[in-house]
Amino acid sequence: MSLHHGTTMNREDLPSILCVDDEPRIVESLAVQLRRDYQVLAANGGNSALQILKDKGAPAVIVSDMRMPGMDGATLLKHVKQLYPETTRILLTGEPGRDAAIAAVNEGQIFRFLTKPCPPDQLRTAIDAGVVHHRLLVAEKVLLQETLIGCIKALVDILAITNPVAFGRATRVKRLATDLAGSTGRPSFWQLEAAAMLSQIGYISLPVELVEKLYYGKRLTSEERVLADGAPAVAQKLLGQIPRLEQVMEILAASQAKVELPEGLVKDGAAMLRLVLEYDAQIAQGHSPDVALSSVRAQTGRFEAKLVENLESLVGLSAGAPEVKDVAVGRVTPGMVFMDDLYTQIGTLLVPKGFEVTEAFLERARNFGPGILQEKVRVLAPVKSG
Repeated sequence: MSLHHGTTMNREDLPSILCVDDEPRIVESLAVQLRRDYQVLAANGGNSALQILKDKGAPAVIVSDMRMPGMDGATLLKHVKQLYPETTRILLTGEPGRDAAIAAVNEGQIFRFLTKPCPPDQLRTAIDAGVVHHRLLVAEKVLLQETLIGCIKALVDILAITNPVAFGRATRVKRLATDLAGSTGRPSFWQLEAAAMLSQIGYISLPVELVEKLYYGKRLTSEERVLADGAPAVAQKLLGQIPRLEQVMEILAASQAKVELPEGLVKDGAAMLRLVLEYDAQIAQGHSPDVALSSVRAQTGRFEAKLVENLESLVGLSAGAPEVKDVAVGRVTPGMVFMDDLYTQIGTLLVPKGFEVTEAFLERARNFGPGILQEKVRVLAPVKSG
């Protein structure tokens, strides 16, 4: 029975299934059974399967044999679980031993455990159920992401009203981090987006004057350094009360300290966030993009060379866009980015350079005096399409 109920679908819209077995005839037999309703990918071992996943992206379902040279099926599916958690994992084995079954289920969290030879209708039923399971996981993930990201964005917008230096920076870092992730082929890296927005949350416990000193790279007293060093712990304590943020917290922690991490989402996110935070700190201290990039490149071993190249390309594209213009403060609109610090008439910093205008800022701007609202500021205006 087809999952598509007779509807016409393009081949590229069909769910993808990855079949892994060291015997080509078995893989071909699976492909013949499945290719009418699915895109079928094939691999002859664990390492080639991981390479296909890296090149093609995560399939809806992976069906793997247990006994293969080099990497067995349980080990492969354990890696798949870590790298592509939404992919449904099915294991085929000619040895229905208790120990093998326990290892596979515990380590790879197998969706189905089937014995060979497996009747075609039984395998097809398991794969169809796996595709449905994948759809449910993806739908739940999207809902979770949208809810979490929406709540975090609202929180940062509100905090930016009371502490524009720290949380204006968070908006700027988020924008650059998501652009950097997109340049590496990960445009929907929501954990990095959340980590970037929350990267300044620990500063909520610090006096605004101290946050400004940190922002501009000024020398701190020993007492101020103790307070500043405690900010990451404050962030971990606050975020630890929010469910489903475990990977976000791991990215934040790893971005603040160079630690050895296994390949995967957390390592990638931490590397990107660490680079973006350092670049932004250089810009905040008054350096030009060229000088900031030179400083980043000079820190050999701290940042990945490929990421630095991607950042350089992004900054170059941004710098070449003729979008800077003078606008009265009272006429700024969401999406515009302040190119200079904005102060009150008594010298209080209202908005730091790099702050991206939000609806929350516009609400606050209504309380500014007429002198501030009429003052001209340089802004980077978003390009209007069409």
